[in-house]
Amino acid sequence: MSKLSLMIKPAGGMCNLACKYCFYCDVIESRNMQNVSKTIMNADTQKRLILQALEYANGDEIYFAFQGGEPLLATINYYQNFVKIVKENNTKHSKIFYNIQTNGILINKDWATFFKDNEFLVGLSLDGNRKTNIYRKTKDNKDTFDIIYEKIELLKKHCVEFNILIVLTDLVAQNIREIYQFFKDNQLSYLQFIPCLNPFNHNTEKQFLTPKGMNKFLEEAFTLYAKDFLNDSYVSIRQFDNWIRMYLSEPPEQCGLMGYCYRQAVSEYNGDIYPCDFYCIDKFKLGNINSTSLKGLLYSSVATNFIETSFKVDPNCKICSYYNICRQGGCKRLRESDDFCNVYKEFFEKAEPLFNAIKLKILSDIDKNNIK
Repeated sequence: MSKLSLMIKPAGGMCNLACKYCFYCDVIESRNMQNVSKTIMNADTQKRLILQALEYANGDEIYFAFQGGEPLLATINYYQNFVKIVKENNTKHSKIFYNIQTNGILINKDWATFFKDNEFLVGLSLDGNRKTNIYRKTKDNKDTFDIIYEKIELLKKHCVEFNILIVLTDLVAQNIREIYQFFKDNQLSYLQFIPCLNPFNHNTEKQFLTPKGMNKFLEEAFTLYAKDFLNDSYVSIRQFDNWIRMYLSEPPEQCGLMGYCYRQAVSEYNGDIYPCDFYCIDKFKLGNINSTSLKGLLYSSVATNFIETSFKVDPNCKICSYYNICRQGGCKRLRESDDFCNVYKEFFEKAEPLFNAIKLKILSDIDKNNIK
């Protein structure tokens, strides 16, 4: 059996927002997709993708993730049919997990009910408070903060499991204390800060996250996180949660913190398959699901080489005392975006007492529970 992580972009690059930092726009430009990305995945490709996923997993877990562009543009019928096909064909009883990352604009009562009924984990994009959410605009340059906050209330009302996705920019870093408190005050306790990627062409005009910004974020956000953790008022920040796991000698669950790539698949709306969301470019195209089996694509020479090259370790990293937790800065796409090596070294050195304090608290709490 083979556990499978499959990300699907059912609406390709279609989006109803015009976020200034969108890395996927850079991908579309690099593949000259501007005129072909306005198509929804058809029913034949959808079914083929599902059947191939079930065959590949052979009874093991499958993680279906939907992203974009804006995945809700595929319409709710696409997802209703998706879940229906999975249920009808999951004869080997793979455990199915669904998650979707959305800007939230289209969420209404029907969507919220569907997410709840089918146990979708929703990642909702919001870059903090009104002041720091300014890069997320509509196509006619209107602010989205009030719209998305309404959607948050709707998801809460329908008891949908969701977390907040924040694109980490220098603006967010400069206001991290205010943002953190905003989320706490609004009972939004599951946060994922996603470092803003610079374009493949390293266009400095589009550089939204600098080493200085990353340094400020890590130092201030982790201090806030650690203080609340130690005072039993924990707010989950995915990156920090994973680093704590690693301090406890447990493997990270977040792909980007492993320090190497693993076998997974990303499907475009037309069935083109790629090895990673950040590398959906021609150079790394594995083939198309409509003409080749998923197993054949994932074990192709391109896919294998993509994984193998990620295992190369910089000689300087091998002798670094923080390698076991830093893992060369995590995701290789982030390393290609900017050099945060000195930032991480400085952060881990300063934060070591807090990491140790959290580790001791966790171990102490485990001992207390075992005694009970």
